[in-house]
Amino acid sequence: MVSTLRRYLKRAWRFVRKHWKAIIVWGMSAGFILVGAFLLWAATLQIPDLSSLQNTKQEQSVKIYDRTGTVLLYDLHDDKQRTIVPLNQISPEIQHAVIAIEDPGFYQHGGIDPKAILRAIVSHLSFGILAAYSGGSTITQQVVKGSLLVNTQTIARKLKEWILAVKMEQVYTKDQILELYLNQVVSYSGNIYGVEEASETFFGKRASDLTTAEAAYLAAMLPAPSYYSPYGSHLDALDSRKNLVLEKEFEHGYLTEDQMKAAEAEKVVFLPQKSSSIQAPHFVFYVEQYLENKYGVDAVQEGGWKVTTTLDADLQAQAQSIVQAGALANVSKFNASNAALVAIDPRDGNILAMVGSRNYFDTEIPGAYNVAATPPGRQPGSTFKPFAYAEAFMKGYTPDTVVFDVPTQFSTTCAWNDLTNGGNCFAPQNYDNEFRGPISFRDALAQSINVPSVKVLYLAGLNDTLELAKSMGISTLGDASQYGLTLVLGGGEVTLLDMTSAYGAFATNGVRYAPISVLKIEDAQGNVIEDNTHPAGTQVLPENIAEEINDVLSDNVAREPLGVNSALAFPDREVAVKTGTTNNYKDAWTIGYTPSFVMGMWAGNNDNTPMTHNVSGLIVGPMWRKVMDYELPKLPVETFSRQEEAPADKPVLNGIWQTPGADGLQHEILYWVDKNNPTGPQPTNPQDDPQYTRWELPVQNWLVSHGYIGNTNQTLTPATTTSTSI
Repeated sequence: MVSTLRRYLKRAWRFVRKHWKAIIVWGMSAGFILVGAFLLWAATLQIPDLSSLQNTKQEQSVKIYDRTGTVLLYDLHDDKQRTIVPLNQISPEIQHAVIAIEDPGFYQHGGIDPKAILRAIVSHLSFGILAAYSGGSTITQQVVKGSLLVNTQTIARKLKEWILAVKMEQVYTKDQILELYLNQVVSYSGNIYGVEEASETFFGKRASDLTTAEAAYLAAMLPAPSYYSPYGSHLDALDSRKNLVLEKEFEHGYLTEDQMKAAEAEKVVFLPQKSSSIQAPHFVFYVEQYLENKYGVDAVQEGGWKVTTTLDADLQAQAQSIVQAGALANVSKFNASNAALVAIDPRDGNILAMVGSRNYFDTEIPGAYNVAATPPGRQPGSTFKPFAYAEAFMKGYTPDTVVFDVPTQFSTTCAWNDLTNGGNCFAPQNYDNEFRGPISFRDALAQSINVPSVKVLYLAGLNDTLELAKSMGISTLGDASQYGLTLVLGGGEVTLLDMTSAYGAFATNGVRYAPISVLKIEDAQGNVIEDNTHPAGTQVLPENIAEEINDVLSDNVAREPLGVNSALAFPDREVAVKTGTTNNYKDAWTIGYTPSFVMGMWAGNNDNTPMTHNVSGLIVGPMWRKVMDYELPKLPVETFSRQEEAPADKPVLNGIWQTPGADGLQHEILYWVDKNNPTGPQPTNPQDDPQYTRWELPVQNWLVSHGYIGNTNQTLTPATTTSTSI
């Protein structure tokens, strides 16, 4: 092979040496022809008159529809608002801010910036062709792209953009180009075009009167208007980018250091958002953000696409009405001013409804913040418990397995009989401040009893439970070192969207479908750009384990002691449901599902102030029930599948706790099982487990106080190892 290659190379070299003059002549001729053809093509490109550069691409509006493709939720260019003003009526503050962050060499280059193009090429080599096309654009190029060219990602279009930018610089002055850009090209949140309209919308003043900080905010929004919207969910990101704009202004000599610092510290107040004809605004802007992230801002603003979403417009309207009425009623009842809802079809991940607050246009809470989908989210309270129980079932425990609900100090840094809770100590209470003694996993989960659930998390394993929750769709959790045993009581932060989606994996017997908001995208010619109508699922939980969780959460008899059965039980339907409230009463949750429908709700206050009640079923339950009552009649009557489970080999795993040990006494479960191998042999030295003494002594006290023969000897051999996890 090598010898053959060498032979061909030698022949080629001899040919070049013999005919090098002809090769040069022909190469130069071909080059001249190509250059000539390129120049001829470039010469045919015409720059229109200034008067024709007005609204040339408004027909490329992107429209967002419901799942039927017939209900228009929002036209991103509907009621397009634009006020044209001459450059001398636009404050130098906004001119400088835009130039500093978008095109610092605007007044020096001739339409294109070679250094920026080089950076774009490097970006292309690193991240792909779309990255290259999205970078390196001067203000002049953006005027060309926004006024003259169809937004297609091709090399020919990019070359045409460069040529037209150079020709535009020869026809128009820099000030004319900048005026075009600030009036015609810059856009904010879909239907607000130009800095004059933006200034009036956000600050109630003319663009000529903008302060340095206000101008920096307007410049900061340009790359992603929906993401950086002052009415959206990324206000910290908007503030950071505003400060970046100010730093760039200082770097390029538009501001002194003192002026920059003063503008960074300036408190800017945005006007309340105006109402519009938009339907499902939280969902629509969630979709718009998805489109921007995937396809870029230009494509979203100018693509002319028809976006068919997953939204059930009828359910969405009912949900919005119920959430608003319920949240307003909760203000006086429970000091809970806001609520949110997510509904999903668990069989394909389609988001059927998303209500991010009681009212998107309510400035009091504020309503534009999407509580349902904005990370890191809120603490889920006891709605996190099913993940720990599912992991425990996978380890070999069963719904009949019994642990003791007795006062317990779980922190190994505090005395076993120190029942304080706080600081380094962790001795959780139950929601009713009562303790029940021996209780099955089934009853503990159905009734949301805290102490047994902490024991279940310990038995299941913190790391394994975290990994299971993440595999089921919880995206905001960190590693185990951040939580400890408080995780099972809702110690981590999650979004309502993630939690509802994760519960969907229970509903489908362990198959997870990632949440989907867009079914199909078609361009103006009807070509399909994206199709999500047949998503693929992933088995993240064994089928029999999901069935056990479904059986427990749909067990009305087991849940009845909660006292809220009227809101959570359905006489003619099988519905699994779980409630949750954080210990500080800042968050209340209810999540429920059938095999074909899952819905989660949250209630609380945006500013994290506590509510005045600690029973989520009373705060969220009535709203949740009204939406379920509306939706369930439209769905088939279904039951959860069940398999006959063989009893576990060890009696204690089947709930037989009265059996005496070798010492003639009854014991807590750690006497019988090794948490790292619960189905294996009984541990010979159970005291080696750091939680053994902490669980065992309170149980022995309970046995004595309830007429059993127990051992209250407080000198039980303590564990030889310690753990700081609580």
